[in-house]
Amino acid sequence: MVYTPTRGDVPVRVGPGARQLPEQGASQLDRHVYTDATRFELERERVLRASWLMVGRSSEIAGTGDWMSYEGHGETVVITRQPDGELAAFHNVCPHRGPAFVVDQQGCGARRFTCMYHGWVMDTTGEVVGVPEREDFDPAHLDGLRSPKVAAGEWGGWVWINLAGPQDAVPLVDWIGADIMADLGQFRMEDMVVLERLEWEVPVNYKAIVDGFNEVYHATSLHHSPPEFTKAARHTSFHIVGNNAMMFVPRPDHLEELWESGDHHRFAICHYVVFPNTVFNCNPRHIQVFHPIPLDVDRTKFYCWQLIYPGEHGDPEYDQYFASMQAQWQGLKGVVAEDIAIYQQLKRTQRSMGYQRNTLSERECKIAHYHQVMDEMIRD
Repeated sequence: MVYTPTRGDVPVRVGPGARQLPEQGASQLDRHVYTDATRFELERERVLRASWLMVGRSSEIAGTGDWMSYEGHGETVVITRQPDGELAAFHNVCPHRGPAFVVDQQGCGARRFTCMYHGWVMDTTGEVVGVPEREDFDPAHLDGLRSPKVAAGEWGGWVWINLAGPQDAVPLVDWIGADIMADLGQFRMEDMVVLERLEWEVPVNYKAIVDGFNEVYHATSLHHSPPEFTKAARHTSFHIVGNNAMMFVPRPDHLEELWESGDHHRFAICHYVVFPNTVFNCNPRHIQVFHPIPLDVDRTKFYCWQLIYPGEHGDPEYDQYFASMQAQWQGLKGVVAEDIAIYQQLKRTQRSMGYQRNTLSERECKIAHYHQVMDEMIRD
């Protein structure tokens, strides 16, 4: 039997008796948060270097010596699985002359990494363990030499890193927070498998992509959602939880069941944003994960995963589920393509003198909150 998430002991989040909107109100947002290169550098230094950033699936580096790379906003990091099952992460920067010493994006069973420039050797924690012609160097300069450590952790079947390093990073569980861990945890992402991963490079600021997943207002116009969806979406509830946020969109064909049971996991679209750039869009039996990685102020690498539950092919029930998920994913890829198309329209206006600010409704409260958190982190 394919797993079906339910609310369990999680509080009722949407429907009669549940609070629908936080005390955020309508607001405006200046254009410079997306276009100012100086601000982007501040975000690199004070936000992206201090936040937990998602990298990929834990299953991709399941064995000892398996590794994956993170590339973005001027950083290159390698994450490796250690013999004890824990993760080690370090900057992909050779301590000799500075080039990246891990060339590929992913691999299996590594015992060490060798820099192609001069043959320096690092172990799978980033420590220097081999130096050609070592006698020519000052021993004091080589003592304890390593590529700087990066904090690494796992939750929900995902690998996360924090560039602040193991000593200074806040705990990952505190960053995600108890509310999201409990609510999103009902989906058991750690047990799910990847149906497909998509990748694009888009010509907009990464925050503009996060904004698009922080509201449901665009669904009617951009995604041509039917009137039934638009009507039901007026009952969407928005929840601010620390730096993060949740949103629960009633499914129009299950309104009665949702109101009676309060089970948003079964009868709503459950949406979670982990600051600064990880988005989980959860349907009852499949999940899309959206992850915009900033490259520059107006360039973003955008990843999308489709997750489904595992099972035995050949089992009629699972085969029916799998075929249904494939069909739904084909439709959802069209929806994501519509999101990509709007980024091209944003590119056309990002330098326009006619673009001065965004005007946000009270139902775009998650967008306002997101940028308030960003402002607080970069403020002197």
